Amino acid sequence: MKNFYLVLILGFLISCGTTENAKIDRFALVERNSPKVNEFEELSSLSVGNGNFAVTVDATGLQTYPELYSKGVPLGTQTQWGWHSFPNPNNYLPEETLKDYNFRGWDEPYAVQFNEDGRQKEAANYYRVNPHRLHLGYVGLELCDSEGNKIEASQIQNIKQKLALWDGKIVSSFTIGDNSATVSSAVNPDRDQLAATINSDMILNGTLKVNLRFPYPTGGHADDATNWDAPEKHKTELISDENNSFVLKRTLDETTYYVSIKYEGDAEITEKETHYFVISPKSGEFSFTCDFSDKEPNVSDKPASYTFEASANYWNSFWNKGGAIDFSKATDERAPELERRVVLSQYLMAIQSAGMYPPQETGLTYNSWFGKFHLEMHWWHAVHFALWNRADLLERSLSWYAEAYPIAKSIAERQGFDGARWMKMTDPSGTEAPSKVGSFLIWQQPHFIYMAELVYRDNPTQEVLDKYGFLVEETAKFMASFATYDELEGRYVLKGIIPAQETLRASETINPPFELSYWHYAMSVAQEWRERLGQKRKPQWDELIDKLSPLAYLDGLYLASEDATDTYKDIRFTSDHPAVLGALGILPECKLVRPDYMKNTLDWIWDNWNWGKTWGWDYPMTAMSAARLGDPEKAVGALLMDKRTNTYLINGHNYQDSRLRVYLPGNGGLLTAVAMMCAGWDNNDIKNPGFPKNGKWNVVWEDLQPMP
Repeated sequence: MKNFYLVLILGFLISCGTTENAKIDRFALVERNSPKVNEFEELSSLSVGNGNFAVTVDATGLQTYPELYSKGVPLGTQTQWGWHSFPNPNNYLPEETLKDYNFRGWDEPYAVQFNEDGRQKEAANYYRVNPHRLHLGYVGLELCDSEGNKIEASQIQNIKQKLALWDGKIVSSFTIGDNSATVSSAVNPDRDQLAATINSDMILNGTLKVNLRFPYPTGGHADDATNWDAPEKHKTELISDENNSFVLKRTLDETTYYVSIKYEGDAEITEKETHYFVISPKSGEFSFTCDFSDKEPNVSDKPASYTFEASANYWNSFWNKGGAIDFSKATDERAPELERRVVLSQYLMAIQSAGMYPPQETGLTYNSWFGKFHLEMHWWHAVHFALWNRADLLERSLSWYAEAYPIAKSIAERQGFDGARWMKMTDPSGTEAPSKVGSFLIWQQPHFIYMAELVYRDNPTQEVLDKYGFLVEETAKFMASFATYDELEGRYVLKGIIPAQETLRASETINPPFELSYWHYAMSVAQEWRERLGQKRKPQWDELIDKLSPLAYLDGLYLASEDATDTYKDIRFTSDHPAVLGALGILPECKLVRPDYMKNTLDWIWDNWNWGKTWGWDYPMTAMSAARLGDPEKAVGALLMDKRTNTYLINGHNYQDSRLRVYLPGNGGLLTAVAMMCAGWDNNDIKNPGFPKNGKWNVVWEDLQPMP
C-alpha cells in the first residue's frame, strides 16, 4: 500500500511539472529552436549582438538589400553611444517646453507638446526628436553578374540561413546561377564589432565584393533612420589604408565616429560614390572584422576567427548558465510554440536589452520614438534577467540612474516635490522628452526600487545596499511627497497623473489601482532598505503606507480609477492596457487588494476587453495575474492568445503593427511571466503554479528565481 501511494504521489508531481531538479539538455533545447530562413521576407531578418551593439542582416548574411526590409524588421546597425542631434540654429531651450498645471494647489511645470503654433511648439518638437539614435551604416555584399549588372534579390536562389543560437552566429548560403556562396556573421561579445567570413568562387571572378554604405539620419518617429537623399549633410572620409585595414571617419553635424575594417589576405577599397565604398578581395575566402567607435580607433589585430570563437564561448556560457525551461515533455499542442518564444526571447533580450542604458522598445534593431528609451518600459525589458539568474545583465543598465539623477532631482524640485522624479521618455543624457502623455506618467517611478530589490535578493550584501541605497531613498522621497493627504477622509490619494492605462486623463484621474498598489509595495521595500542600512523606518512613510486609499470598485469589479465609475461602459476604459491586473500580478498581494474582486475583474476583462487595442506586454501581465489568482488555464491562454499584438515572428520578435514590427517589452514580459509560472512567487507553495494540472503541462525547469 505504501508503494502504491508513493507511485500515486510521484505521478501527481510529474503531472504538475514538479521538475526543478531535472537535468535539461540545454544544447538540444536551444538547437531545436534556432530559426531557419529560406527567403527574402521583410519580417524575417536575423540579428547578432552583445547588448550594447547589434547588427541585423538579410538572407545573404549581411546587409545587402536593406530596401526590402525597411518596412519590416529593418537591417539596423546600432550601438549605445551612437546618437545624433540636428542643428539648433534657433537656440531652443528645454525650459521652453514647460507648461504649468495645477493639480495640488500650486503650479507644476511639465514638459509637453503644444498644439498652438509658435516657438514653444517648435522647441518641444525639437527636443522630442533630438537627440535620436543613429544607424551607423550598412555592411553588405556587392553582387553583380559577369557584365557588371547588379544582382537583384529575385535572382538569388536556394537560400538556407540559420541563426545558430548556441554559438551566437548566423550562417547563410545561397546560389546565383551556377555559383554558390556561404556567409557567416557574428558580433564580438566585448566590443562594437561585426565579423564575417565569406566563401565563394564569385569573389575570384569579381562578381562578389563587400560594400559599406552610410545614410544620414531621418529623425523619424519610427523608421530605419536611413535618409539617402541628403549626401551633402554628412561626410565619409577614408583616413587610413594600411596593414590590411581601412579606417573611415564619419561626420554628421556635431557627431563623429569611425568605422575600421581589418581583413585577411589581399583587398582594395574604392569609393563608388559619396558615402558608398566597395572592398574587393583577391581570394576565394574573405574574412574581416568591422569595428564602430566614437573615438579614433586602434585597429584590432585579431582575425575574424577570434571573434567567432569569442562569440561561441560567450553564448555557450550564456545558455549553460542561468535559467532554462524545457517544454518537450508537455503534450499540450501549444507547448512547442511557447518554448520557441521563450528561447528566442532570451536571445533577443540579451542582444537588444542588456546594455549600459535602458533600451528603446525596438532595442538596437531600428528606431521607435526617435530611438529614445521609455523608463516605464524598463521593468519589462529587465526584470526577467533576475528571475532567470542573470541579474548581472539587469545591473548593466541600473548604473545609468546615477547619471540621470541630477536631472530627475531637478524635475521633482521644479514641480514642488522631494527626491527624484524619473522621467518617462529620454536618452543617455537624461533630457526629458516633451509629451502630452509621458510627462504625466508615474508608474516608472517605483521601477528602480523593484529592480534594486531583485538585485539585492540575488546578492544580499552591503555592497549592493551601498551601491543603490541612495537612489532607492531618493526615489521613495518623491513618491512620499507626491501622494496627497486628504484631510477630510484621512487617506492618501494619487492624482494629477496619467496611469499605465493611457486612455485616462491627468486632470480627472484619481487613484488608479495599479499605481496605488505599486506605491504600497515600493514604499514598503524602501523602508526595508532603510532598516538593512542600519537606519530607522520613517514614521511618515509608514503612515503613508497605512493610509493609502483602497482600490475603488463597483459591483465587485475594480475600476480603472476612482473617478471612472463608468469603467465598464466607456470604451476609453476597456482598451489600451488592462493595467488593473498589474495590481495583483506584476505586484504581490497587499492589503489594498481583495483577491476575490480581482478574480471577478480578471474574468470580466477576459470576456469583454477590447483585445484589439492592447500591447504585447498586456498578455504576460494578464498571465501573471491569472497565475496569482489560481487560474493557470487563463495564464497559459493569455500567453498564447491569438491576437495581432501577441504575434511572435520567425526571429522571435513580438510584432505589434505596421509601425512597431519589433516590441521587446512583450518578449521581456513573456520571460517574466513564464519564470513566475514555473518558480512561483514569495510565500507560494504550489509547484509550477501557472500551468494547468491536467497532465498536459509537464514543464521541466532549472535555475529560476521566484518573483516577489
